[in-house]
This record gives sequence, C-alpha cells and structure tokens, in this order.
Amino acid sequence: MIRDATEADLPELRRIEWAAGEVFARVGMAAVARDEPASVATLREFQRAGRAWVWADELDHPVAYLVLAVVDGAAHVEQVSVHPDHAHRRIGRALIEHAARWARDRALAALTLTTFVEVEWNGPYYLRLGFRYLTAAEQTPGLRAIRAQERERGLDRWPRACMRVELADWKFD
Repeated sequence: MIRDATEADLPELRRIEWAAGEVFARVGMAAVARDEPASVATLREFQRAGRAWVWADELDHPVAYLVLAVVDGAAHVEQVSVHPDHAHRRIGRALIEHAARWARDRALAALTLTTFVEVEWNGPYYLRLGFRYLTAAEQTPGLRAIRAQERERGLDRWPRACMRVELADWKFD
C-alpha cells in the first residue's frame, strides 16, 4: 500500500536505495551501486513538502519509495527505488502512477525523470510506461542543471537521458 513517508521512515529509505543499488553492481555498474543515497536531511525536505511516498508491506514497513521534485513546472521523479526482495510486483509503477495523480491534481502538465538508457529497469521500462526521451533542445533549464550534477557525480560513464510523459497521455490503471 502507498502512504506518505514519515520521519521514522527516512533512514529506511536510504537502506532501500542501497539495496536497490546493488542490482547495478551485478550488471557492471558498481560505481552506481556505490553512489551515496540522498541524505536523511534531503529526504526530510521531500517528506515535509508532502512529496515522499512509500510502499509499505503488510507490517507497514517500507519496501519501496518515491520522492518527487517540481522542476520547471513539471513533477520530476527525483528517485524511485524498490527493494530487490520486492521487485517485479508493479510497485514502482504504482508509485509512479501515484506521483502522476499528485501532479495532475496540482495542474502540472508532465512527469520528468533522468535515467540510464541501456539498463532494462530504467530507460526501456519508462518507455513502456509511456515516457519518451527528450532531445537536448527539449530539456528545460532545470533538467539541464540536474544532468550537469549527474555528470559531476560520474553517472555519465553509462548513457543517461532525460525523459518526459505528458499527464494528458498517461494511462491510469
């Protein structure tokens, strides 16, 4: 079930991110696996702004999360992670759809994100959800700034891109 993240959840979100990152090590992307998750302080900013959600198991323990920013008038998926023990259950999609509803309810036109192009559970997955790759000319100033930060962190060792889906085109379940 999806619920708002609480202050008590924030350390667990970091643990989910570390666990989810380990899957990247298995496909030769160990640097991504070692990439430091957002700090508790950063996660708290999303949580206090009402833009952090968790998928909780039957014991109300978070097993996945999504944090959302607003970038240049679009809802931007800053991070979505599912613990590998709970993968392949459509939890990530449910969280993204929750974010899409949140954005639509606030009259935001689109969801954006940045992702690895060649990783099956990244770019190809988001294409299946209805996102499309943005050309360099289509990237907003905020997205260009995010990409610059990612390059500084060394994430461009593998192809990355910005993606966008118009909420008018989103297929809600």
